[in-house]
Amino acid sequence: MMRRVKILVSGRVQGVYFRLFTQNKAKHFAIKGYAKNLPDGRVEIIAEAKHASIEKFITWCHKGPVTARVDHVEISELQPDELLTTFEIK
Repeated sequence: MMRRVKILVSGRVQGVYFRLFTQNKAKHFAIKGYAKNLPDGRVEIIAEAKHASIEKFITWCHKGPVTARVDHVEISELQPDELLTTFEIK
């Protein structure tokens, strides 16, 4: 079963290659979607994949890459509304 989530990550997550590491991890877990910086300093991630892959990805998002410091992760469930074919950095 496919699952789509919106993940908001706060902490020291901009300017530390968080989006690039996120894209690499998403490819590892066969996740489609995107990661983008928000004006308030957070990173927004839209991720869609099988439930087990999303769970592993969310677990990784709570830690992030060694260059980052994750203070808070907020997860929202979304309904698929477009065809996602890759994981992009926006």
